[in-house]
Amino acid sequence: METVRVLQLGREDFSRQIRVAECGEWYYEPDFSQLPEKDFEVVILDREITGGEFDYLIRFMRAYCLFVTGNVPLKKGSITRRLFIRKMGKRVSTERLRVLLEEELPDYFPGAYGEKFEPHNMAVAQGFKGKTSWRGFEGIELEGDYGSDPGQIIFWRNNIPIDEGRSLDFWLEYEKDDTVEISLEISMLQFTYGAEPKFTDVWNFSEGELNNTVYITNKTGKVGYIFVSLKAKGKGKLSVTALHIRHSRRGKGNFLPGGRRIVTSKREEVFYYFDPGNLKPPLNVYFSGYKTEESFEGYYMMRKLQQPFLLLMDNRLEGGSFYIGSEEYENTIEQILRQHIEKLGFRNSDVILSGISMGSFGALYYGCKILPNTILLGKPLASLGDMVNNERLKPPGGSHSWLDLLHKTYGSLDQDAAARINDRFWNRFDSIDWSGTRFAAAYMIEDDLDGNAYENLQFHLKDAGVRIYGKGLHGRHNDNTSGIVKWFLSQYQGIIENDFRGTGKKTGRQK
Repeated sequence: METVRVLQLGREDFSRQIRVAECGEWYYEPDFSQLPEKDFEVVILDREITGGEFDYLIRFMRAYCLFVTGNVPLKKGSITRRLFIRKMGKRVSTERLRVLLEEELPDYFPGAYGEKFEPHNMAVAQGFKGKTSWRGFEGIELEGDYGSDPGQIIFWRNNIPIDEGRSLDFWLEYEKDDTVEISLEISMLQFTYGAEPKFTDVWNFSEGELNNTVYITNKTGKVGYIFVSLKAKGKGKLSVTALHIRHSRRGKGNFLPGGRRIVTSKREEVFYYFDPGNLKPPLNVYFSGYKTEESFEGYYMMRKLQQPFLLLMDNRLEGGSFYIGSEEYENTIEQILRQHIEKLGFRNSDVILSGISMGSFGALYYGCKILPNTILLGKPLASLGDMVNNERLKPPGGSHSWLDLLHKTYGSLDQDAAARINDRFWNRFDSIDWSGTRFAAAYMIEDDLDGNAYENLQFHLKDAGVRIYGKGLHGRHNDNTSGIVKWFLSQYQGIIENDFRGTGKKTGRQK
């Protein structure tokens, strides 16, 4: 079980009255003293704070993890109230505090982790006699008779370890005919040297329960191993895209405390995380890049800027689907952006959209809807069809991810489909008046994915009177990520200083 660092400021040490969960590393401060420069996962206030304490806590605690007792007045304009608002604090009663410290503390573990079972680890039960069709990371499609009683139809090879006390979330992406009924069975095994493995727990989740994330907890006191089966009955089509498994916070947030999740009617997920920062412009939006591990990207980088920020993540297919999808999916992301701009009382000109690699496409694509102050890019990718065409010849080792993306989007891998996915972006991009938006990009000169992205942006913007500037680094797409990130951060800091702190002229479109 991971250690959860807890800081309490107040008159009495609560750990003398309440049992603190075993994972808790307790720091009690009746009066503030020099504390290590490390994050605290949970902070409890039982008194008002000083200016020095405010400065420390702003730096070394996460939002959504501040708990304030009834002994603390939250006077308008007070330093304590400012911290409460900026860190999305919660009032806590004595009883709720007891539950937090005794039972819920493990849910505030540091870090985050999630993954999906790879399709090649998915196997069809031997007894199935119907049709089977594999579609890369789009998953598998079955059609046939599954029987009148629920029976195993798919199982996932390779058992997954689950630590003592750990909770795991499961989410199944699937589509099916109404004539097919499914359920998910999760079994936990334990291995003892010299003995046969044995099942210690079995959880069965009905189709209705699978409309939401389901979770299990290892309460055995030992490391266990998870085996998962999908059961089905009836006749018809059943498509399984992916089974996702994540370290669970049991309702406290997705990946991070306060992380949010929206699911479309096709069971595709959109994850986002909002931190109000100093509540002043700009709102910095960061689209996570391509990654097979499921978690928000750029959290510490964005938090360091101390501005409001919004993280978005796409975990479809192998490592992401470039934030494009159905009208419902794309409208969901646009509404998330607009809701947080409105929540802060900002204008579109108070927004910076940003991303690196796959995230750069998200920033460009939704920039067409938001028209922000700046679109800040690292290793920009714009012509996804060109990436498909380049895949066979340029990237060393190759990647089938772009092929999965093209087939998922247009149901084909031919040249017409590649041209259509290019046009999907450039037609949208060319229809926009960009005169109020700045573009900044760090790009790889020998980029083997979309080597013409920066030049294409320049070409499409040349008659628009738009400021675009960039920095080229030698190498292929992934040869100098550290150099890209260094430039990316320096531009963020410069834009904030020049456009939003009074040392330069604000350039954004007023909306």
